[in-house]
Amino acid sequence: MRFRALFALCLSLVASAAVAQTSWPNQQEGDYTIKDFRFGSGETLPELRLHYRTLGTAKRNAAGEIVNGVVLLHGTSGSGNSWLLPSLADELFAKGQPLDAAEHFIIIPDSIGVGGSSKPSDGLRAKFPHYRYIDIVRAEHRLVTEHLNMRHLRLVLGSSMGGMHTWMWGEMYPDLMDGLVPIASQPIGISGRNWMLRRVRIEAIKNDPEYNGGNYTKNPSTYVYTLPMAAMNTESVVRLQEMAPTREAGDAMYKKLVEEAKKGDANNTLYGIEAVMDYDPSKDLEKIKARLLAINFEDDEGNPPQLNVLDPAIKRIPNARYVVIPAGPETHGHYTHLRAKVWKSHLVEFMKSLPKP
Repeated sequence: MRFRALFALCLSLVASAAVAQTSWPNQQEGDYTIKDFRFGSGETLPELRLHYRTLGTAKRNAAGEIVNGVVLLHGTSGSGNSWLLPSLADELFAKGQPLDAAEHFIIIPDSIGVGGSSKPSDGLRAKFPHYRYIDIVRAEHRLVTEHLNMRHLRLVLGSSMGGMHTWMWGEMYPDLMDGLVPIASQPIGISGRNWMLRRVRIEAIKNDPEYNGGNYTKNPSTYVYTLPMAAMNTESVVRLQEMAPTREAGDAMYKKLVEEAKKGDANNTLYGIEAVMDYDPSKDLEKIKARLLAINFEDDEGNPPQLNVLDPAIKRIPNARYVVIPAGPETHGHYTHLRAKVWKSHLVEFMKSLPKP
């Protein structure tokens, strides 16, 4: 399910309006095509397309290498364009902000399966390779190092799915970056309620009478009635009560979420949910060399603090720490990762701790 419908409701009902800056210094978009990309499943794609955005100002050392590169990784339900939401971009990229576009060169890819990158709905449908998180990370690493010729990064920061990928970047490419900031994620294998809720959505798609094994010509219409359940377990229960204080308001909100869900493609949604199956960074945390700051939220039911995952994990990583932001009037459960003003002060202090380029 796409997050924008619920997030827009959150902003309109409990947050002040923000005016978006429509473009940033040197903002550009591009595509990188990887020939004969081999997935972990053994499947191959003759041409894997990765769409990406760059913005900001590249600064180089005496050897001509960019020394201020920042990679931003998006969540499951969005694309790289999510980072241009006013609640993120205006708080992060503006002058004097922690990722000031005048001081940083920012790379924002669309992961496999979403946005302008290759995805099942491009035409292959159920014949599209069954990608996993490791495939997404490997492909984006090649975009950064091969296509953009980046030899070192100042920072890798991601939220939600992007936060999960940030843990993986730190383990798979430990010498590549100075800092890592995974937000709204936990370094634990996908399991428990988190996985069971995903399984419900997987089965709803596969058992939709119109799904036809993924080889449909008209998007299936039944599974969408289950997708709002994801938002119900992602948004703060307090914010949900504020948005739907009556049964009638709850019905209206549910209908809006269903209508938003209908705009998505069933195969794209299914592949995106199943991609998480290989996620388990808990085995290799000691491989992380970069400084790391994990940011989570007290009212995030997707990554509940009571599981006590972060504290023992962080103790295994040198130069790592974490913060759990208390629930309050500005927090939105898991969706707080989309509201940088809530967590950016921690990023500001973390950036000061990084070694000089």
